[in-house]
Amino acid sequence: MADQKTKYIFITGGVVSALGKGIACASLGVLLKKRGLSVNIIKLDPYLNIDPGTMNPFQHGEVYVLDDGSETDLDLGHYERFLNQSMTKDNNLTAGQVYHTIITRERRGDYLGATVQVIPHVTEEIKNSIKRLETINGKVDVMICEIGGTVGDIESLPFLEAIRQMGLEGEPNDSLYIHLTLVPYVDSAGELKTKPTQHSVKALREIGIQPNILLCRTSKTLDESMRKKIGLFCSVPSKNVIEAIDASTIYDVPLKFEGHGLSNLVLDHLGLSAPEPDLQEWENLVTNIKNPTRRVKIAICGKYVYLKDAYKSIIEAFIHAGAENDARVDLVWVSSEDIKQDGAAKFMADVDGLLIPGGFGERGVEGKIESIRYIRENKIPFLGICLGMHCATIEYARNVCGLEDAHSYEFYRDLKHSVIHLMADQENITELGGTMRLGAYPATVDKDSFTYKAYGETEISERHRHRYEFNNEYREMFIEAGLKLVAVSPDKKLVEIIEVPNHPWFVAVQFHPELKSRPIAAHPLFRDFVAATVEYKKSQQDKKQSETPKKPVA
Repeated sequence: MADQKTKYIFITGGVVSALGKGIACASLGVLLKKRGLSVNIIKLDPYLNIDPGTMNPFQHGEVYVLDDGSETDLDLGHYERFLNQSMTKDNNLTAGQVYHTIITRERRGDYLGATVQVIPHVTEEIKNSIKRLETINGKVDVMICEIGGTVGDIESLPFLEAIRQMGLEGEPNDSLYIHLTLVPYVDSAGELKTKPTQHSVKALREIGIQPNILLCRTSKTLDESMRKKIGLFCSVPSKNVIEAIDASTIYDVPLKFEGHGLSNLVLDHLGLSAPEPDLQEWENLVTNIKNPTRRVKIAICGKYVYLKDAYKSIIEAFIHAGAENDARVDLVWVSSEDIKQDGAAKFMADVDGLLIPGGFGERGVEGKIESIRYIRENKIPFLGICLGMHCATIEYARNVCGLEDAHSYEFYRDLKHSVIHLMADQENITELGGTMRLGAYPATVDKDSFTYKAYGETEISERHRHRYEFNNEYREMFIEAGLKLVAVSPDKKLVEIIEVPNHPWFVAVQFHPELKSRPIAAHPLFRDFVAATVEYKKSQQDKKQSETPKKPVA
């Protein structure tokens, strides 16, 4: 369909946030892609930050880093995982970027003395950014545009006006508007309520946008009479009112949508023809996720454990790895501050593995270090990511190398043994946003390692997000004490992966492997880590069975 002009799908949300627009976009994208169409997705975020890189996780959740070093919204993680294709910085546009561009142009005099206004200047920049993605990333059959926030938010209005205008610029079948809304179940009344959806659509229509398809997020099945009622009051054909019922796994959403004929409705409206989707691979994935024969318990020790969105990609990576290992991974969320107070044994004695995720700041670090000591000494599988590698390095320095005051320069500047130090190119940086070591970097892997067994190759590329690194002054000391530095940068200046030998599986990495895990291809390190926890659990069960006294034969 190379000669076909790009069709646009605009997806908005209403009533409340966190209904799952990103998953809806990704699910529709995978359905269209499985029908042989080329698809791209852009997330339009109305906040004034340039990107989420400086936001507190409690404000925004996970910061998702791309190969090109862009710090983006976590929904881009859903896009990459579902579509199995890499995004770029142009797939995420924020109001901050839009206004920064416009103000820079105004200061240069590009507007030739004109009064700079929301309409047309802001809306034109938004439209141009959407269209520019085609020029940069290549022409596609369908461009899906997700508008962040909810209808009625003041900050979203310029984006909504921009997509309204785009719908008027071509033929009627060039654009499609999908609105994701909530149909809540009220326990006291014992019924679903459509008024929130009606009001949400009313607000959207007041802006000038009439949705073509409604995705109704609900905990109960929508019967035909309910769909007809919603369709009547929202001026949408009842067949275009699609149930978006709660799913046990997000990877079931595309299958549920297809069961309601969503991709056919989309193609019919856009005037496109394509073969029926081949969803066998996706169906197998969902079956594996829902019906594992084994089960393991893995602890995640961090300081944002009460906000799971801060570790969204890690959670998904464990789902992918569990599916490939025929195992359900039960995650145990442990606050690193609780470990500092009560000790690691209380929380780690019955787990099959431990992961220490990335993070910033000194709070909770001692708890993480203590949990790693317990795991290392008790030979329980371990995976450390970014700060997790730093903590593993500090723990080994203190308890194996004998450097009792070893720590990271990130937290304490007056240290005798800064085994983790600031990277040389970060010395004089004062601005926090977008200045870390970001994006994909190569590394060379030693063949005699857990890491090589996972990847099966000596040259790898992974995504980074950090300012501090393994201090090379201590390399020889660590090596002599038995720590293996199994991967370094091509110029051998940066240590990328460390391992503890004579251990079931102990790997700590400077990068973020979770960002490249996919549903149909789990990340090698997560896959092998989960495999190690399965083996560990089996060994513990065998040990317990062998130690159980046999009853005497009568």
